[in-house]
Amino acid sequence: MESSLVKIRREIYVRIAEAFFENKLNEKIDRIPLEMRPKNGSELSRCCIYKDREMIKYRIMAALGLGVEDEEDELTPLSEYAKEALNSHVKDSYLTIFSDLCSACIKTHYHVTDGCRGCVARPCTTSCAKEAISFINGKAIINSDSCVGCGKCMTVCPYRSIIRVPIPCEESCPTGAITKDQSGKEEIDDNKCILCGKCLQACPFGAIAERSQLIKVLQALSEGEPVVALIAPSIAGQFSGSMEQLHSALMKLGFSSVLEVAHGAEQTAIEETNEFQERMVNGQQFMTSSCCSAYVLAVNKHIVKLQPYVSNTPSPMIFAGRNAREKYPTAKTVFIGPCLAKRSEAFNSGYIDYTLTFVELDSLFISKGINVGECEAVELMKPATKESLLFAVSGGVAGAVGYCINPNINFRPYIVNGYNRRELKQLPGKLINQKPGNFIEVMTCEGGCIAGPGTIVNSNNAARSVERLAEKADSIFKAEIG
Repeated sequence: MESSLVKIRREIYVRIAEAFFENKLNEKIDRIPLEMRPKNGSELSRCCIYKDREMIKYRIMAALGLGVEDEEDELTPLSEYAKEALNSHVKDSYLTIFSDLCSACIKTHYHVTDGCRGCVARPCTTSCAKEAISFINGKAIINSDSCVGCGKCMTVCPYRSIIRVPIPCEESCPTGAITKDQSGKEEIDDNKCILCGKCLQACPFGAIAERSQLIKVLQALSEGEPVVALIAPSIAGQFSGSMEQLHSALMKLGFSSVLEVAHGAEQTAIEETNEFQERMVNGQQFMTSSCCSAYVLAVNKHIVKLQPYVSNTPSPMIFAGRNAREKYPTAKTVFIGPCLAKRSEAFNSGYIDYTLTFVELDSLFISKGINVGECEAVELMKPATKESLLFAVSGGVAGAVGYCINPNINFRPYIVNGYNRRELKQLPGKLINQKPGNFIEVMTCEGGCIAGPGTIVNSNNAARSVERLAEKADSIFKAEIG
């Protein structure tokens, strides 16, 4: 079930795209907040219509690729920001926090609810080593100054009347990159952030947003120059219809050509297999995958001990970008996938000009009245292989390497299927000391890319769609492997 925040974000993208395609962006963009929240309109999300309109305004800025921090004058109209976005280059900045929308959630703490019965046993008090719990008028009270957050009281309460009240964005972040500033609002430390996008999905107020590249893609599609769409394997099942129909829909949208990143995954699988075999022959203990951009950022920022063990093989997106540059040297390239961290990898690659999420692509289809399931199917020149399609799900990379591996090489895969802060800290010691495997696949999103922050479909349904498509595909030609 889609959340209200996703619906708001999609509506903003659709309205911007519709106005752009009508060549009326500057005329219409200032009225979008008023049209989405008219005076006698629907139920409000915030305390008043003006707060709602402010929320939509800042979301429009993010949709234009700008951040709230870029605002110098509150009276600057959105039409001016639209002009700025069209005339500027993509920046190496991907998230923005709407401080006025942040609820300034109180610090994570334990709270005694009305379910407390004031029992005689009082296990909560006897379990608390800090004596932080007292009884007033027959009900337990927790002294926040003394409480250290161990949670023992919650565990032992027979009525389950003690609950943990978290800060969703901070809880979701596996690297501790989100903390409160002096005013109690949340801020993101870029030196710690790995762009996993978990905070985007976790904040119930929608106060964190990605800086979209939608407007730059719209601009590229309108200029008449060739624009190539590079679609990630995880796109399977995100839209109604077949892959052949999806290719057709993208061409209707204005893309001059469509290339599947799954073909890049084939190259990654083969080269990563060869690299793994060479490292094992040379006596290295293990090697980790490098396909997940968020994981690579985590290694570089937080788990430096693993750097020598990370594969040097380029990701499927990079291979696909190289292929596109060779085949269409004058074209703009647009990677379409579910991942926020891929935007950073794309920016630094030299092969990818812009990126879109599946939510953004869906908005473009809606704005153009394109239903993928109703499009005429086109014949694919080279269908993707089974192993490359399965890169989209957890275990897929290891499965591809395992399929390609020389049977004389000892291959022991170990899968990290999403990780939290504790696992992030323990990973180096676990791999170096416990040696759970020698090929380590790491996916930051639990379930794999099909669970990324830019997806549309439930990850379980998406996984089934990918697996069904893979079942019909041929396998990688082993003769290509060294």
